[in-house]
Amino acid sequence: LATRMQAPSVGERQWLPLESNPDVVSTFAHRMGASPLWKFHDVWGTDPDLLAFVPTPVLAVLLLFPVTAVSKATAAESVSKVKEGGQTVSDKVWFCKQRIQNACGTVGLLHALMNADDHMERDGWLKKFADNTKDKDAEDRATVLEGDTELDDCHAAAAEQGQTRPPPLDEVVKLHFVTMIQKDGCLYELDGRKPFPLNLGPCEPGQLLSDAVAQIKTRYMEKDPTEHNFNILALGPNISL
Repeated sequence: LATRMQAPSVGERQWLPLESNPDVVSTFAHRMGASPLWKFHDVWGTDPDLLAFVPTPVLAVLLLFPVTAVSKATAAESVSKVKEGGQTVSDKVWFCKQRIQNACGTVGLLHALMNADDHMERDGWLKKFADNTKDKDAEDRATVLEGDTELDDCHAAAAEQGQTRPPPLDEVVKLHFVTMIQKDGCLYELDGRKPFPLNLGPCEPGQLLSDAVAQIKTRYMEKDPTEHNFNILALGPNISL
């Protein structure tokens, strides 16, 4: 599904939205410095038979979903529950806030790549960014990202690719992108618009895809049944090499 990914306005800087296309996202990741041994794959459906087509192991799951009154209310409720009741978050989870408009695709991609460090070698810009932000908090990482002109050019090139023409820079596309990862036996949802990662419960490494899809169905699809513009990508082995 060729769909453009964009966040609501969050800051003065603006980027063109990325297309939710596994080839576009993979090319962007490789230009950043991600290992070509890994790439993104379409997840064609939520049934187990369709999930079985996704190459394993899966290191991250990316979800594109419509921004609606229902999704906004669900997000606010999730944050409120954590603020009231607390949660445990592994110190191995890498998290960054999003302050650049239209950067939800890039921040989501970074959440996938930076948390895949146990399996994926990094080079080039990605390695430099990882080294520069290793000991920083989510806000400081966002500041580093805002001041990085090298990634600006890489992002712009990726945004011009794909099957659809990029929209005008100031056009509001009501779609957003989040990432799901597994760390220390738990499933996490990473969304740069939220103040912190969300711990969604137990998850074993080999169950990331199925557990993430189960959460996507419950937390997104079933709560907004009139919406159909959902897209799921999975980071897994590049079987074409």
